[in-house]
Amino acid sequence: MTATVPTRTDGRTVRGSSPGAARGPRRTGRIRRIGLPYLLLLPALLLELLVHMVPMAIGIVMSFKELTQFYIRDWGAAPWSGLDNYRMSVDFDAPVGKALLHSFFVTVGFTLLSVGLCWLLGTAAAVCMQDTFRGRGLLRALFLVPYALPVYAAVITWVFMFQHDNGLVNHVLHDQLHLTGKPSFWLIGDNSFWALLTVSVWKGWPFAFLIVMAGLQNIPRELYEAAALDGAGMRQQLRRITLPSLRPVNQVLILVLFLWTFNDFNTPYVLFGKAAPEAADLISVHIYQASFVTWNFGTGSAMSVLLLLFLLVVTGGYLLLTSRGRRASDV
Repeated sequence: MTATVPTRTDGRTVRGSSPGAARGPRRTGRIRRIGLPYLLLLPALLLELLVHMVPMAIGIVMSFKELTQFYIRDWGAAPWSGLDNYRMSVDFDAPVGKALLHSFFVTVGFTLLSVGLCWLLGTAAAVCMQDTFRGRGLLRALFLVPYALPVYAAVITWVFMFQHDNGLVNHVLHDQLHLTGKPSFWLIGDNSFWALLTVSVWKGWPFAFLIVMAGLQNIPRELYEAAALDGAGMRQQLRRITLPSLRPVNQVLILVLFLWTFNDFNTPYVLFGKAAPEAADLISVHIYQASFVTWNFGTGSAMSVLLLLFLLVVTGGYLLLTSRGRRASDV
């Protein structure tokens, strides 16, 4: 079938009426529609590069320099040290590497406990809040208060509560419940780890509660009704319906909680100050001390790069395992 070209009464063709000419403006309009979203995102992408990528690149360059307090005024003039900062950081027989390894193990243990407890409390609270009862809206709002409070105000409140002589924690545990033989020091010594864990869980579990509660809204109620008719109890419904349906939500939630907790600097810094106790020496505070207390910015930058590489490897491995598990469950 041949295409006809419109002609005028005098036999000449109408200019600009060919099929190719008609497709030209249409194609240009499609390109404009596709390119407009990227054009609107361009300012945000440029700002992201300035805020995150540029300091990251500068930090990587600093990790290869012998940048100490003698070169603070002109850090570009610091001599290159190559991989010496990295060798010092991973030399676990030397004091610097041994301290970094201890901080890493403390951070791993703290992160696993904090993420696990946050997920457990958030999931339990979200499941309990699914049923309609009087005062449910008020309880939901109260549960989100720790997440909504500013970090500094919340942690400073906990500092006063952990005081040895007149803190609320010792008053309840020792004076009222008589669970301890004498008032405990919560901000120094081995108890500092549990104090930090308590504050982290108190501050982080409402986020898990919020995410899991949103995920529960997508589970059809008919599944629970059909399971109840078949004789399934609450435990079986939780195991067979709730947890499998929340698997995609939990995969993202656990990854986000892990990254936030492992990199958390504000909570230990406000709770303990610049010098965190050995039992609560998280790697974020340790890198801060290596950089701004000892004034060895080259070593601190190398530790930061190593931390970044570790988090990238863990995140990539976690995403690979979860994607394989999701494909296996779909099959």
